[in-house]
Amino acid sequence: MKIAVFPGSFDPITLGHVNLVNRAVPLFDKIIVAVGVNSQKSTLFPLEKRLAWLRDVFANESKIEIAHFEGLTVKFCAEQKAHYLIRGLRNASDFDYEKTISQLNTIIGEELETIFLISLPEFSHISSTIVREIIKGNGNVTPFVPPIIALELSEPK
Repeated sequence: MKIAVFPGSFDPITLGHVNLVNRAVPLFDKIIVAVGVNSQKSTLFPLEKRLAWLRDVFANESKIEIAHFEGLTVKFCAEQKAHYLIRGLRNASDFDYEKTISQLNTIIGEELETIFLISLPEFSHISSTIVREIIKGNGNVTPFVPPIIALELSEPK
């Protein structure tokens, strides 16, 4: 069984993330979209909210599981018997960073292959960091996040 992990903070999940996962679905038997929890990092949205959004976004895709983990991604992959790690590349900076992480993962992770998917041009400018800034500034995030998230974020608090 070909199992892949797509790790991230998903704070929040963006249309770019969704596109990468949907493009990867035909390549694997199962994809685990996993929220990496880093206690040193502050997030805008709580873990449970991010997991709920992921479950909602991928509710109709039977090959996708939603999970979360702490610690090294390679250890989580080993626990899940995943031999593939999915990473998205938006630009050259992403490539340089992800290449280094991939090489380290190859050393410490047994039989773990990183699969890079290049963002489609219409998503290459989207990052969770930028989306968080738009949210903090009370801007419209509709062009950047899945519709169910945009709707929820636009509701009066």
